[in-house]
Amino acid sequence: MMGKMGVVWFLALAAVACSMTAPAAAFTHIVGGSFGWKTPQNLTFYQDWAKPRTFGVGDKLENAVFPYRTGVHSVVEVNEQEFEKCTQNDAINMHYTGPTTIELPKTGTFFYYCGVGTHCEAGQKLKVTVVNGEGSSGATTVPSHHNSAAAFEVPGMLFLLLWAFL
Repeated sequence: MMGKMGVVWFLALAAVACSMTAPAAAFTHIVGGSFGWKTPQNLTFYQDWAKPRTFGVGDKLENAVFPYRTGVHSVVEVNEQEFEKCTQNDAINMHYTGPTTIELPKTGTFFYYCGVGTHCEAGQKLKVTVVNGEGSSGATTVPSHHNSAAAFEVPGMLFLLLWAFL
């Protein structure tokens, strides 16, 4: 049987282990949602799609996650100047076979567009700002009375257990 000190050490180790858990899984953003990655009806479609979202380090942009058919569309990663002008003089990366999945490896602003024909000029372009945090779809959730204890997680439980055994 474990003595009082053994229980205290066990709970202390459990608290350390809980604090070392891995961060939440990366979020996968399906570019354009159900519309996908194709020439939009307006110039701001993809920026409007991106606006409510949070893009976190490690998140993925997919074209199925960038869903498109090979030969009909592409995904070109460029700098801001080429993004604004829809030029490909110094492309960072080019993807011509769909679907494409792009991992967002670090914080910063990234620029993508379709390099086929005049699709970029027609609004098939996406600018994302990646933050050091969790990604989200931007959908709002309604708080529920069932989540009221969510703030009282592992640290609070460990405190109560320590208090009960001391």
